[in-house]
Amino acid sequence: MTSLNVETLAAGTETITSAGNAQLGTAVVVGIAVIVVLIAKFKMHAFLALTVGSLVLGAIAGAPLDKAITSFTTGLGSTVASTGVLIALGSILGKLLADSGGADRIVDTIIAKASKRAMPWAMVLIAAVIGLPIFFEVGIVLLIPVVLMVAKRGNYSLMRIGIPALAGLSVMHGLIPPHPGPLVAVDALHANLGLTLALGIVVAIPSVIIAGPLFARYAARWVDVRAPENMTPQRASDDLEKQPGFLATVSTLLLPVVLMLLKALVDIIIDNPDDTTQRVFDVIGNPLIALLAAVILGMFTLGRAAGFTRDRITSTVETSLAPIAGVLLIVAAGGGFKQVLVDAGVGEMLLDISKDWAVPALLLAWLIAVIIRLATGSATVATVSAAGLASGLAEGMSGSHVALMVLAIGAGSLFFSHVNDAGFWLVKGYFGLDVGQTVKTWSFMETILSVVGIVMVLLLSLII
Repeated sequence: MTSLNVETLAAGTETITSAGNAQLGTAVVVGIAVIVVLIAKFKMHAFLALTVGSLVLGAIAGAPLDKAITSFTTGLGSTVASTGVLIALGSILGKLLADSGGADRIVDTIIAKASKRAMPWAMVLIAAVIGLPIFFEVGIVLLIPVVLMVAKRGNYSLMRIGIPALAGLSVMHGLIPPHPGPLVAVDALHANLGLTLALGIVVAIPSVIIAGPLFARYAARWVDVRAPENMTPQRASDDLEKQPGFLATVSTLLLPVVLMLLKALVDIIIDNPDDTTQRVFDVIGNPLIALLAAVILGMFTLGRAAGFTRDRITSTVETSLAPIAGVLLIVAAGGGFKQVLVDAGVGEMLLDISKDWAVPALLLAWLIAVIIRLATGSATVATVSAAGLASGLAEGMSGSHVALMVLAIGAGSLFFSHVNDAGFWLVKGYFGLDVGQTVKTWSFMETILSVVGIVMVLLLSLII
């Protein structure tokens, strides 16, 4: 298992302040506290809260204000450059999937073939496939009609069907690129995206099995509720004359994952940057190219297959971009906050004060993400902030362990969603639960995902 190693920190890194560890520690605590208070108490948008918190952190750390501003804007710009296009492409693909009825096709096909006993497992599969290219909140909106329909049709407890679906969505959001959080962590820690994706799948499978279908049995006993009658919105395909085919839809969604995994496999097998084959796969497995290829393919396999005209496809693309403005700004500001942390020397500070601890670096990264998640309620804010704080811990690690640190942070970002998380209220409202019931089901499920995730990360760190 890779532990902390202060000797591996790159020498000569220029910082914007000469503050000591005590002053830097105070700056980090106050900076994060400002972000938490602004988000939780004053309901300020996370973009503004992260911006203010970054400047407060820099000021308390003794950095000249102009340098703190430069650090923030540099981090903001580099984060948008590395992840902004990917988030936009993922949003376009998700919108094509929803509007074309492709999501309904996947759902209808799997439900038709799943037995009653297998239905909770089928819900995990549905959620994972649909959740691959889209954000968690959008995934909930897409899946709610499915969950309610299946629960009513099969006379299931809502939790027996809903918890596996939510677990499938949540694990994709926290661990699997191209979701914003994992992408930012990959960029901040300079991890290999394909390797992170491959290891993320390995970590996600047991996590979602335990937190989904297995935990759902107990959740259904603790909270035995039926699907609310008034929460079933109209399905996209109800207004369409045609639907995309099941195989074409699934193939389109999985194309970027396959391309990125192939790139990672070729990099491992050939391991020669000058080899023509490896260079070809480095291009086609680049996340931007992989997602762009899926979007272009989706215009035909999803849009045209549903009878969309060129104007309708263009309109779908346009409407997919507006809702992600807030997400992009939050992710970008998180990147700016991360850069202020790095430039202020917080990474060196963490290594210095923890060099004698017996806490493995991966576990420490998870704990940092857990604390920020509990405080802010946002998995994305927790991921981008923890990635900045833990970036120094990744210095000198092997490529596989850097990828595992990304996953440790992602797992920590899922820990115990509660009343300061928008996802908590979405689940409560859609499923017609009270606060206590939501904690017993949704919050516990998120915690199980997080704990099993870090256990898997630590086990993998022993063998790779």
